[in-house]
Amino acid sequence: MAAVTRIKTISPVPYTLIQIEPDTHDTKTFRFELPANATLDLAPGDFLYVHTTINGKSVKRAYTPSSLPGVTGYFDLTVKRYETGLISRYLHDRRIGDTVLMSGPNTGGHWVDGMATHVGFVAGGTGITPMIAIIRWILSQQIKAELFLIFANKTDKDIIFHREWDRYIQEFPNFHCYHLLEYPPAGWQQGTGRVTPDVLRQHLPAPGPETRIFLCGPPPMVDAVETMLRDLGYPQDTIILP
Repeated sequence: MAAVTRIKTISPVPYTLIQIEPDTHDTKTFRFELPANATLDLAPGDFLYVHTTINGKSVKRAYTPSSLPGVTGYFDLTVKRYETGLISRYLHDRRIGDTVLMSGPNTGGHWVDGMATHVGFVAGGTGITPMIAIIRWILSQQIKAELFLIFANKTDKDIIFHREWDRYIQEFPNFHCYHLLEYPPAGWQQGTGRVTPDVLRQHLPAPGPETRIFLCGPPPMVDAVETMLRDLGYPQDTIILP
């Protein structure tokens, strides 16, 4: 069996786009080609920089691959299109066969096997992308850990990877998922509004030496939830920001 090459670059290099899959009305997963025996050299939760030039200015943004860490031959970026997002609009305008410049992976707040047996995830919108990589890894490796996801969105149509979360609830007794919507549809059975201390208390594992909480989303949400977590007794070093 050929040895697997692990790819990490400091300077931007081109990757060819080979597949585009819609996920929600404004979110797509972009698959980029790697050599058949190559994978990105990253831990679950690490990130790449996407580089381009827009109106004569060099621009870069960080994106966490959503594909399972260690997969060979390709990697995925799941990106929501924002009208004010220079790189998100740039990526959504790409077509199969185009190349995109990227550098990294770079070390973010990531999962390390054995770091916890109770793992909470609080995500808002596209803050879910590092969470999906970590959750996919833990479940695929059959790591003994209870996983608790709180996923906040505006509407049910904004829930990225919705079918995958539903499948995991059915297939994995150690995976727990609580959706929180600002504008729920009629008959909605889960949470409404925004993340509150009560939501965190009810749907995350309690603070303790075997607990870690991953937090990612819009900066105002992250700041607010991080303060709530500390007030609820989670030590700062157990709150991880990918």
